[in-house]
Amino acid sequence: MNISLGRARGSSAGGRRRGGGIRWWILLLFAGYAAWQWFGSAETDPYTGETAHYGASAEEEVQLGAQAYQQVLGDAQAQGALMPADSEVSRQISTIAQRLVARVPQVTSDLAAMHQQQTPTAYQQFQWDVSVIQSDQANAFCLPGGKMAVYTGLLPIAQSEDAMAVVMGHEIAHALLRHGSQRMAQQKLVQMGQMAAGMALGGMDPGQQQAVMAALGAGAQYGFILPYGRDHETQADQVGLMLAAAACYDPRTAIPLWERMSQLGGGERPPEFASTHPDPANRIQTLQSLMPQAVGFHEKYCGGQSLQ
Repeated sequence: MNISLGRARGSSAGGRRRGGGIRWWILLLFAGYAAWQWFGSAETDPYTGETAHYGASAEEEVQLGAQAYQQVLGDAQAQGALMPADSEVSRQISTIAQRLVARVPQVTSDLAAMHQQQTPTAYQQFQWDVSVIQSDQANAFCLPGGKMAVYTGLLPIAQSEDAMAVVMGHEIAHALLRHGSQRMAQQKLVQMGQMAAGMALGGMDPGQQQAVMAALGAGAQYGFILPYGRDHETQADQVGLMLAAAACYDPRTAIPLWERMSQLGGGERPPEFASTHPDPANRIQTLQSLMPQAVGFHEKYCGGQSLQ
């Protein structure tokens, strides 16, 4: 009886070893494939000089952005929140958008030359448009392909056309930098990693597998996804500030604007490592360091208009 029990224990333990270990070869295959795809697809972003990865073509981005925009406008229309195009606020926002868009070719060319890159032409396919939506949200967006919306809740925070131009320039910069396509490339990599991890851990005890997957998910979130988002925000701040300045808006309004934005919600926010946005103090410090360059853009394109 003792011998029989001993064999049963040994057989069970051996079975767990054979079926319960991590399939390292799957992880190694994924690591090799991911490195090949990620680094092999690397391009230099002409607006920033930084490495970028794109998950969709510019044409696909324009189509996706147009579809999403129609959905947003349809929802706003159904709620009676879409402001008429001939309303005063819509005309003001439209004028700001037109001035910013008019400077896109020059700013694009200048930033590409600054980073010794060929001037990109993806923006030439954009179908620019802007709408104003009645909402308490202090928000604005520019979808891939140039479709924009501004929520009326942003107006009392911006307080001036100059500050509104800074916000809208920031949002336009996201589209110019093709951040939507870059996020798609990132999401594809994360999804492949999750699939590979699920296959590699398939033989583990379900409880252990769940714990390991949760740890891997947290690692991807805090070590890859959130830092990626913060980088995009900083890039949009930089390009958007130059765009607003070149369109003859006062870039210096960015500092008090983001000070006001930092107080939304009582000023409470997660620590920077747990957020998709930079800490307000760090953001303001970055904007201050960019201000001499922005003032230079203003001087270049605004006929010697001085900033009071």
